[in-house]
Amino acid sequence: MNGTLTLYDCATAPSPRRARILLAEKGVAHHTVQVDLRSGEQFSPAYRAVNPQCTVPALQLPDGLVLTDNAAIAAWLEAAYPQPALMGTTPEEKAAIASWQWRAEFDGLFAVAEALRNGSPAMANRALPGPVDYPQIPELAQRGVARISQFLVTLNEQLSAHEFVAGASFSVADITACVAVDFARVVKVKPDERHPHLLRWRAQLGQRPSFAL
Repeated sequence: MNGTLTLYDCATAPSPRRARILLAEKGVAHHTVQVDLRSGEQFSPAYRAVNPQCTVPALQLPDGLVLTDNAAIAAWLEAAYPQPALMGTTPEEKAAIASWQWRAEFDGLFAVAEALRNGSPAMANRALPGPVDYPQIPELAQRGVARISQFLVTLNEQLSAHEFVAGASFSVADITACVAVDFARVVKVKPDERHPHLLRWRAQLGQRPSFAL
């Protein structure tokens, strides 16, 4: 494919890390624009013109179309750059990967975000990302910690029987699950000796250059 892709990124945030890893695994060259979330640059008029959702990542295609979430970015990249296949090749693989991708998002990433955004004083009135302010609900912070702790147990059980999250092959589900596991450290949840299969998998992913991004 000809033309330059532009990734709107934030080096310290988990969501754009997913896009960075995916682009690296696909071997897709792109330009990067850093968006400073700490200073609130995502709410600036300039960035709102790029992504009215005021979130990162966003991927601008050569024709000017902007993909404003990881679901769209992954779907587009898989269609535009089908090799290596990261969303499955058979109906069964596609179904398994889609299922674990959703679980890694909902029980993993969303759970950590729930704990962080509802428990951090720095995020008062910012309980959800995006252009609308929502108040914190402290009880959701406690629930988020419990949810991500259970996700580590579930993930460890799955990895006891499979090399990768959705089966025998590396996929987008591994990317999302790994970013969730790494992100959980911000709420003081991390795998330990109770999760030996998860630790094996995380060490294995650490050998892939993309996971250093």
